[in-house]
Amino acid sequence: MTDRNEERTFAALPPAPGRGFAQTWWGQAWLKALEDAALDSEQVKTGRRLARAGAVGAVSVRPGRITAVVQDRDHTTHRADVLLQELSEEQWNRFLDMAVERAGHIAALLDRDMPPHLVEDAAAEGVELLPGLGDLEPKCDCDAWDHCGHTAALCYQMARLLDQDPFVLLLMRGRGERTLLEELQERGSAPVQESPDLSQEGVDAAEAYAAGDILPPLPALPELPDGPGQPPSLETETTPAPGVDPVAVEFLAAAAAGEAYRLLAEARGSGHGGHAVEAELTLAQDAVRLAAGSPDQAITQRLAGGSGRDREDLQLAVCAWRYGGVAALSVLEDEWAVEAESLARARAALESAWDEDERPRLRATHNRWTAVGTSTQLRLGRDGRWWPYRKERGRWAPAGPPVRDPATALATAEGDPMNG
Repeated sequence: MTDRNEERTFAALPPAPGRGFAQTWWGQAWLKALEDAALDSEQVKTGRRLARAGAVGAVSVRPGRITAVVQDRDHTTHRADVLLQELSEEQWNRFLDMAVERAGHIAALLDRDMPPHLVEDAAAEGVELLPGLGDLEPKCDCDAWDHCGHTAALCYQMARLLDQDPFVLLLMRGRGERTLLEELQERGSAPVQESPDLSQEGVDAAEAYAAGDILPPLPALPELPDGPGQPPSLETETTPAPGVDPVAVEFLAAAAAGEAYRLLAEARGSGHGGHAVEAELTLAQDAVRLAAGSPDQAITQRLAGGSGRDREDLQLAVCAWRYGGVAALSVLEDEWAVEAESLARARAALESAWDEDERPRLRATHNRWTAVGTSTQLRLGRDGRWWPYRKERGRWAPAGPPVRDPATALATAEGDPMNG
């Protein structure tokens, strides 16, 4: 049922020098209905000039009619009306039934969009939403019998309003936004709510979220691929631009694909392994993360130099990263004094890990305990776990992941330190 009292008034829009009046396809369809039907093209041009100059006052929109006062160049004013036939009750019923079955159409309208398939689906039901040739009927107190400059100016201004809100067209056809949504709610099982104006600050989050109730359910997730995809090769006959290293770009693309796959697998709960990337990595830490992807020699050399390490230091850092990410890097490169309470717990764990006659002699330096007379070492992490280390070629290298038991860590340190 049409609510004759339903009306919207839009304030006068500012002048629009040098711009088109319709940016959307439905706004352009509105203007085409005007320009194709007007018998006097000069009047259409006059209307365009008046609208561009800001001569159209506030526009009133109600079922079947739009109205505005238009000021001529000589400063005289005229009331201009443009009429558009309302849809019948039967046509509205067909449109509403179609819209309930295709919730995406109304979701688009609430997003201030009018997708072509909405108009096409409506037309298939015998409901023409957009005006066609001769549908825009002019009435003006200047007594013109066809479109004059005043009604043409009003049509151009209306195109700008339609760009912003396609519900304005539906109001002319006989249903305002509130009435339309109420009728849709009566027909459907899920509540339909008016769309909050997300362009304004201060929109309540719950209100914005509620607008999603009309959206159809998301499709099922596709199967997780076996692994990350391979970026396209950059080996072409074209000479790269100065400063662009195709090998480095290919490596970074592959690293990004691998990280995207890890995040996807984690989100899908597949149990995919790997160390999560911390939110705030330093450049030196990120270089180690990238080097853990086993790039070629040239890339590795660049990563080493960029992170302030030599090749052997980077190799040790990569080994540590594979055992425990940033935490493992910290244990490798940093040394810190152990707080008294943590030190007491560490000593108790060391004493209970071996029988008295089997306990190795350990020399403590801050968080590092070196087994005297051997090439093995225990390092205490900040979380209380023990990291096994072994000296190789004069450097202490991580020998395995952290454990709670220091005896297990020391036994691990006696194995191959670079098997990570």
